[in-house]
Amino acid sequence: MKTMTVTEFKARALKAIAEVSDSREPIVVTKRGKPVVQVVPYCDNLEEAAPGKLSHMFDFEEDIVSPLGAEMWNSSE
Repeated sequence: MKTMTVTEFKARALKAIAEVSDSREPIVVTKRGKPVVQVVPYCDNLEEAAPGKLSHMFDFEEDIVSPLGAEMWNSSE
């Protein structure tokens, strides 16, 4: 990821924004060596968060308190 100081960014902001737009690579702007802002390309097709969209990724357990039992710990199978 490309970085530039806040002084550099102030002097060439329009050119830096054009670079981000063309290359689609963000630029991190630093002040005294610490990152303060990130310039990222605009994306208008962000997916809206929808309830249950990732529900297939989870396993729901009925009882998480009771022990599994000795048969679950048998490693000889």
